[in-house]
Amino acid sequence: MTLSNQMIHWITKSVDETATVQSIIRLKGSTSSILHHVCLLTKGSTVNVVVRQFNNKEWLHEEPDLVVHEAHSLHLAEKASVQTPKIIAYDETGEVCGIPAVLMTTLAGDVNLKPTDFNVWVHGLARALVSIHNVSAHDFAWSYFSYNQVETWPLPNWSNEPDVWKQLIQVAQGPAPDVVPCFIHRDYHPANVLWQNDKISGVVDWVNACHGPAGVDVGHCRVNLAMLYDVETADAFLSAYEQHAGTDFRYDPYWDIIALIDILFGPPTVYPGWAAFGVTGLTNQMMEERIDNYARSIYNRLNRLEA
Repeated sequence: MTLSNQMIHWITKSVDETATVQSIIRLKGSTSSILHHVCLLTKGSTVNVVVRQFNNKEWLHEEPDLVVHEAHSLHLAEKASVQTPKIIAYDETGEVCGIPAVLMTTLAGDVNLKPTDFNVWVHGLARALVSIHNVSAHDFAWSYFSYNQVETWPLPNWSNEPDVWKQLIQVAQGPAPDVVPCFIHRDYHPANVLWQNDKISGVVDWVNACHGPAGVDVGHCRVNLAMLYDVETADAFLSAYEQHAGTDFRYDPYWDIIALIDILFGPPTVYPGWAAFGVTGLTNQMMEERIDNYARSIYNRLNRLEA
């Protein structure tokens, strides 16, 4: 999908009615919506913006307030010490620009899935997430909910670790730990983090942000790291997060399990966005093996805590 004249008119009017479009580039990596970088010339200087078009009808049907949700999330995210896009304008229904859309500022930097120093990299990821969780969101209109119904979630038939999964599912179906909710990104993983000169320059993709348990964000990033790399990288991130969060965070495997179940709507598959950022050679079989390895690592943590 390209940008229509109607969309371009909305963008220029939202930024500066005298602006002219210099370039339009579709951004890579997005799988649930369409993102374009638009460079505008206005009053002799350039202004760079990003527009997200919500073209996933099923997602919009399930969450018709997606546009307003992201707009409010971006506004609250400005309170974090990490850089985030700023909201410029939004069209909730598509009545103005033809499709539901959010217009926001751009951030410097690029996604980095092949760091030269994993220790520096995981600590950067952890510090940025802690800064997000330090934002108070007690009056935020959107609250955490699980994407899968754990009460009826079946034993995965693709797994080679049925006994492991049986225990994990039992834990997930039990009571949730008591936590103090905070502002959570809800889709925090390396492909939503930008880097510049080996430092994080920003965090993007705020459409799912909400008021909820920090452990869900930590667990979601961990399962992504386990799939992209291995359990050791996922564990290194947890250790780094615990170090930077200090006494404000108490790890509980329950949230790892919930975050793991949340991404599984069938056998695990390679996330298509990773290839766009240079990670190739992954297979669905590798994802199944890595998810099983990660599930086993959580199982082992549970048993150590119970010993």
